[in-house]
Amino acid sequence: MEKTIYLIRHCQAVGQPPESQLTAEGIKQAEKLADFLSSIKVDRIFSSPFLRAVETIKPFAQKITIEIETDERLAERVLSANSMPDWFEKLKMTFSDMDLRYEGGESSKEAMDRIVQVVNEMIGSQAQSSVIVTHGNIMSLLLNFYNKSFGFDEWQQLSNPDVFIMRFKNNEVQIGRIWEEN
Repeated sequence: MEKTIYLIRHCQAVGQPPESQLTAEGIKQAEKLADFLSSIKVDRIFSSPFLRAVETIKPFAQKITIEIETDERLAERVLSANSMPDWFEKLKMTFSDMDLRYEGGESSKEAMDRIVQVVNEMIGSQAQSSVIVTHGNIMSLLLNFYNKSFGFDEWQQLSNPDVFIMRFKNNEVQIGRIWEEN
């Protein structure tokens, strides 16, 4: 049996904290995303509990009258509890060393494991077609789990929002980017 998951990175937001809202442009993007997704049939919607992720999918969820289910495992990965002026280089290193963990943070492997857990539960559920709304870094780690060539450079190329389709059939997965920026 085939399962489809639409993997979505949130729209443009004001900041990084969990309570960061979408910008005015991000609100427009969320409406455009709802239109983009309007032709697909969706059984369930899962979102990071971060406000920017929920606000990203809310117009679509309202349009198709499906409840948004939040899941902490879809929250963005914390790189470190400490401020790191060189965070960009530190993040890059975590794509080549999946076990590298900074103080108070989460390794790539740990973050990958939790989002893969969500996907595995979705594959095992009754839902044929689901949506996951999450964040760029953890989304990249999920894509890397299924395609090892998806790494730091590909993370840098993600847009806000961004949409990938994942099709699971006979223990195989096909992944493709379907979002086109205008």
